[in-house]
Amino acid sequence: MKKLPGFVDIQEDVLDALDQKKPIVALESTIITHGMPFPENVEMARSVEDEIRARGAVPATIAVIDGRLKIGLSKEELDQLAQVKDALKISRADIAFAISQRKTAGTTVAATMIVARMAGIRVFATGGIGGVHAGAETTFDISADLTELGKTDVIVVAAGAKAILDVPKTLEVLETEGVSVVGFCTDTLPAFWTSGSDLDIPLRLDSAEEIAAFQKVRDELELEAGLLVANPIPVDDEIPAEIMNGYISAAQAEMTAQGVSGKQVTPFFLQRIFELSNGESLKANIALVKNNARLAADIAVAFHS
Repeated sequence: MKKLPGFVDIQEDVLDALDQKKPIVALESTIITHGMPFPENVEMARSVEDEIRARGAVPATIAVIDGRLKIGLSKEELDQLAQVKDALKISRADIAFAISQRKTAGTTVAATMIVARMAGIRVFATGGIGGVHAGAETTFDISADLTELGKTDVIVVAAGAKAILDVPKTLEVLETEGVSVVGFCTDTLPAFWTSGSDLDIPLRLDSAEEIAAFQKVRDELELEAGLLVANPIPVDDEIPAEIMNGYISAAQAEMTAQGVSGKQVTPFFLQRIFELSNGESLKANIALVKNNARLAADIAVAFHS
């Protein structure tokens, strides 16, 4: 493992796994700081880490706490992060700011990819990626997650793009960025809370071993872009599209009326969907994150075999 900056703290079990080349799964932390209320956020985070351990991999939740870049969190640090009221939400543009100013922050998909790759962690599980927002042709509101996927070669397991997005345009940008988008046991792109959509998936693979083999060939070719694995939420846990679309439309109308924009979009949207669905969206969100963690762990194990 290469020498890391002095502001980086690596949890002992993660450091041991890196030294011994054991499978590791990186986890982002904005889902803890901005995606769910306390105590559901810390309960979710612990259960996701347990899912990864049960599949033979080591979880490495990534965050910034008081200016220290954490790769893996202790129980105490996880509790602390889950209860911070004013945590930043950081991406490539402001991760260095959070560290230099000794802030506490949750890492987005983009920031987590950067840190994971820096540490030599090749597999990352999240809920959903950011992408092209509705009206981006005039607002230019496009998530940095997409450009990061285009230049950082980490396997990212997600339940598709976040449901608020213009998903067809998001797929187009991913193609332009050279990102391999693989459906896991699906021919359509998962729609986050819903297992399927009317959008065809570019590629399909049906096992963790096939995904790991695909990445190894990509490494041999020295392809710099990431590999996005679209993993559908289990059917028993999904919210049907006809119901979910109504919640999404209502939340989007409220955001437009209130002028919500930038980094406030996702937290506002998730909160309104939670309220409109009487909490069902949170249950589905937790289920899909756990499902992604299990697949990511299987891929990490296969990649290191």
